[in-house]
Amino acid sequence: MNSVAAAVVSILYFAVAPSVCQATDTTQQEAVRARSAEVMPFDLKATTHIFTKTRTGGVQRVVAKNPDDTPQIQMIRAHLRDIADKFSRGDFSGPAQVHGAIMPGLADLRAAKPGELKTRYYDIAAGAEIEYSSESPKLVAALHEWFSAQLADHGSDAMPGHDHAMPHND
Repeated sequence: MNSVAAAVVSILYFAVAPSVCQATDTTQQEAVRARSAEVMPFDLKATTHIFTKTRTGGVQRVVAKNPDDTPQIQMIRAHLRDIADKFSRGDFSGPAQVHGAIMPGLADLRAAKPGELKTRYYDIAAGAEIEYSSESPKLVAALHEWFSAQLADHGSDAMPGHDHAMPHND
């Protein structure tokens, strides 16, 4: 390929690729919203998902946008309690159903040996959170990949958190 043709291909790639990626992200986000209704009992639009990567794993927090929305808060807590229980038993069917079986990080999480991945559930103001931790660098990396995929898939309904001490109601 001559240099002019290479330049044209390069220009076209950089002009078209971002819009194709954006369309793919938007399509994935719409599909996730639709499948979320089958798995999550609460209204996705009435909640915010916060994913905080930590040195030993991460914290998944879901809060109601309206802190006085008691029904949403109860549904968030029931769902996250269920997820923490299932994950502690190696059952990752919920995320697979919502995000797809090939979701980044999910295969490594599924392959974890009993006790390698720890989950702790907490009630928090306006919602709940799950703390995931592992001493395995491979599982910590898988959790980070999984969090990044969730951030991308949930779009405006999710946000990254900051790695700092989280107050818990033990």
